[in-house]
Amino acid sequence: MISRRTEMKKLRIILALACSFGACAHAAAQAKAAPRAAGTVFRDCPDCPEMVVIPAGSFTMGSSAEEKSWAASHGGSMDAVADEAPQHQVSLASFALGKYDVTRGEYAAFARETRYPAGDGCGRGRAMSKYEKDPKSTWENPGFKQTDRDPVVCVSWQDAKAYVAWLNEKSGHAGAYRLPSESEWEYAARAGTTSKFWWGDDVNGAPSHAWFRANSGVTGCEGLFCAGGQTHPVGAKPANAFGLYDMAGNVWQWTEDCYDNSYAPAPADGRANEAPSSDPQAKDGQGNCLRVDRGGSWMFPAWLLRPATRERNPAEYRNDIMGFRVARSLP
Repeated sequence: MISRRTEMKKLRIILALACSFGACAHAAAQAKAAPRAAGTVFRDCPDCPEMVVIPAGSFTMGSSAEEKSWAASHGGSMDAVADEAPQHQVSLASFALGKYDVTRGEYAAFARETRYPAGDGCGRGRAMSKYEKDPKSTWENPGFKQTDRDPVVCVSWQDAKAYVAWLNEKSGHAGAYRLPSESEWEYAARAGTTSKFWWGDDVNGAPSHAWFRANSGVTGCEGLFCAGGQTHPVGAKPANAFGLYDMAGNVWQWTEDCYDNSYAPAPADGRANEAPSSDPQAKDGQGNCLRVDRGGSWMFPAWLLRPATRERNPAEYRNDIMGFRVARSLP
């Protein structure tokens, strides 16, 4: 009978021979590419943002007639929520999303290393026309004090794309980092819920779950726009069920998608809509598609904190209520 010690010795010899033919490297590569479990938090490099693995799944995107009526009666209008339709099913593969909005400190690391320019100004307060910028306002000086843990603001869709390109190079995962698609964003924001807000249907829960007009120090509001107010450090409010912070409020977040005023042509598999709309109102002054942003902000009222809320702006638009978070494709 062969002893246990002899069996183990033979096994070590077999493994050594396998390694000599490259099997160890193959096994290591397979282990490295093994799927991460949903909810796993990881960071690909010291300057990279923390990412959360979002589970694969399906959800109903958009808002119901009842939710639209509620929003219209709580500060919105039926016209303002008409683009949250038609409701449709979307099925998504697992992906990773930033645990937080990209912070001022994270963006500063990118800007220092690449010498990326701050741009030609940023909209502030009531000066929020889609084409109007204060040349003295930048992500480094948005008009209010920020810590390195506040979400970066005054970044355009183009700026966000430049940051993503840097992340891909920095992390060694070419093409993995990107902006989330609009459907990925809404799926992640809902985190398995079907209510008006990720915390439920009660708008009175907003102050406990999000930074918005009522708790961000704004003054002198006229319509959607106010004087005063500011961002707050990320993670100060509770996370949703997927472990994501500030998916409602603090700053609007860019997505990859071209805006269309209907979901009729939208992909049903989680991909971004890259097809420019035939509607002239969905394009900028040069005929380029407007880009979708989501989530509400520190300046805006509670009805805009719903996961179904959609906004759009030109790709070069910068404002002190506008930030972003990144997505990452998984093996």
